[in-house]
Amino acid sequence: MRVFSSIDELRHTLDALKRQGRTVGLVPTMGYLHAGHMELVSRARAENDLVVVSIFVNPLQFGPAEDLSKYPRDLERDAAMLKQAGVNFLFAPGVDDMYPRPMQTVVDVPDLGRELEGAVRPGHFAGVATVVSKLFNIVQPQTAYFGEKDYQQVVIIKCMVEDLAIPVRVISVPTVRDADGLALSSRNVYLSPEERRAAAIVPQTLDEAERLVADGLTDAKDLEAKLTTFLGREPLAKAEVVAVRDASTLEPVGSIEEPVVVALFVRFGSTRLLDNRVVSNNRIAGIIGGRGQPGKGQPVKGQPGKGVTK
Repeated sequence: MRVFSSIDELRHTLDALKRQGRTVGLVPTMGYLHAGHMELVSRARAENDLVVVSIFVNPLQFGPAEDLSKYPRDLERDAAMLKQAGVNFLFAPGVDDMYPRPMQTVVDVPDLGRELEGAVRPGHFAGVATVVSKLFNIVQPQTAYFGEKDYQQVVIIKCMVEDLAIPVRVISVPTVRDADGLALSSRNVYLSPEERRAAAIVPQTLDEAERLVADGLTDAKDLEAKLTTFLGREPLAKAEVVAVRDASTLEPVGSIEEPVVVALFVRFGSTRLLDNRVVSNNRIAGIIGGRGQPGKGQPVKGQPGKGVTK
């Protein structure tokens, strides 16, 4: 595995390989890798000749009161994991490599970016769209892979690609979960043992959403209210977003007739966890084309758990 921090050096290397007809898949990450990231890598390896993984903790997507300085980092550990997984290239730029001067250009999807997680993290998705578009321009992959735990991010990136005619196929990969159903996330390391135990209420709330819809509940506002009450049974859980939205557009819905995404953004102490599930008429909806709906998650290999599902 070759490691690059220079944009020009990576481009030069990839350009030569592309001229030989090699296909390239990109897995953008912020590092501190876990089994969910490695599932993206596995999918990329299966579908491309070459795999590039980027590790960049992007300051543009952190608010002034957020955890940029505390975000977990271990490049040596991550590189060893990627090398063992057969990744061809690791792109690990510094902030000065990606942003040699203050950015004057911002890529934004304002309507989608102000919703849900964006409502409590203003500017976050503009930072995400900007760095992903820059990574797409640097690597110029045929395909790029994103985890469905970050459901809203997947929808926004697909929208950006479609609107700007970026020649990258965006692939969403099901959420990987721990034994108790909690979605794997780099931020899980922030949780105290008591908060980690309490966090199981998040996937349990998604189970409850599935049960209620399967039992015939069709009013979206009623479902949101019942799920908020269910989350409230855990004193350490502070719900910031409990929303039922159209699974393709993230627009509010009145009646649950088409696939909807149940989106949760829940704080435990200073740690925010997000999770989601797509439900539709007594079943979990599978992945559908276009902007699509991420589908059902999976447990970590070798661990028990329902693996239900961004």
